Amino acid sequence: MAITKTLSEAIPYNLDGDVQKWDLQMTYEEGADATYYTMEMRAIIPATAPDGSVNFTPKPEGEWTLAQLTALCPTDKWDDTFDSQYDSVITNPPDKPVADPSYVIPS
Repeated sequence: MAITKTLSEAIPYNLDGDVQKWDLQMTYEEGADATYYTMEMRAIIPATAPDGSVNFTPKPEGEWTLAQLTALCPTDKWDDTFDSQYDSVITNPPDKPVADPSYVIPS
């Protein structure tokens, strides 16, 4: 089954009518029933990063499209994180200890 990624939350931080920063959350889902796994990823993306690189040009929140918001998300990093979590929880979970109720306490 394919991974479903949905932009589930987008909170704009405005100044003078233009978005200066986005708080974005994406929900990842994969599997069904016993193999179902979901995880939420979140990032705060400023128009200009601390290193001076430009992430986006500020504009009014009503001018943003879903595609533009999704493109701001660090999905490469999030994809790797989700794949790793899915693998460790669903595909290759750690062995669980088994109780032995027949154990007799030594005298």
